Amino acid sequence: MTTFTAAAIQMRSTMEPERNATDFEAMVREAAKKGAVYVQSPEMTGAMVRDAEARRKLFRHEDDDLIVAAARRLSAELRIHLHVGSTAILRTDGKVANRALLFSPEGEVLARYDKIHMFDVDLDNGESWRESAAYEPGGEAVVTDIGIARLGFAVCYDVRFPQLFRAEAMAGAEVLTVPAAFTRQTGEAHWHVLLRARAIENGAFLIAAAQGGLHEDGRETYGHSMIIDPWGKVLAEAAHDEPGVIVAEIDTDLSAQARRKIPNLRNARDFSQPIAGQPPAQLRGAAS
Repeated sequence: MTTFTAAAIQMRSTMEPERNATDFEAMVREAAKKGAVYVQSPEMTGAMVRDAEARRKLFRHEDDDLIVAAARRLSAELRIHLHVGSTAILRTDGKVANRALLFSPEGEVLARYDKIHMFDVDLDNGESWRESAAYEPGGEAVVTDIGIARLGFAVCYDVRFPQLFRAEAMAGAEVLTVPAAFTRQTGEAHWHVLLRARAIENGAFLIAAAQGGLHEDGRETYGHSMIIDPWGKVLAEAAHDEPGVIVAEIDTDLSAQARRKIPNLRNARDFSQPIAGQPPAQLRGAAS
């Protein structure tokens, strides 16, 4: 199979995991009714909580997490690949990961990806974030073959680091994933162009389920979940910040076609960067 229906669900997660799990289930079921066999939820599906003390009370190990349990059950019942864009997971070492999980149609975990790049920024109008104060960054890129496609994983701020996506494309990823909780400020400025650029430069589909709207903890996210083809065409978009479901047909042959037309993955060359007073740095053209 090279063609399948994919869905991205746009949420407005609250501070209550129980309510979010209910909303998550309803939208996953809606996506499945629309024919989706791969469904992706946004970053922080389980809860959007900015206060550190409140977050600590909510952290759970994978086996005790409500969203993980719901995803395991729903994927098996609906016979779909269900991608929890991310949720906060307490690791066995006591640290917390911003973790994506992919479930098989049998309800088994096929892949885990811990967000690598932490959103530590100071924006205009006093908006400031220190994600590294809450989460332990991951250190491994993940590419997983699900039979109908090979998926590359990322979460939100990762989209600003093209070397991650290039490495995944070089490993055969035909579909890149960017579940997110983009702030309204950065989303209005950069969301569309960043997503389309990652798709175009890697000749890959890109699926980005997003959080949207004003959340209980006071943050505001941009929404605009998108599915983009390897030529940069937007196949589906939630052109708003309200909860909802978007679907599009994915034909992985189009990724191969795009890469034949523009063979930049194959044409990349290693090169050196002269640095005054030091030996030239050797850089990898394929993944740097």
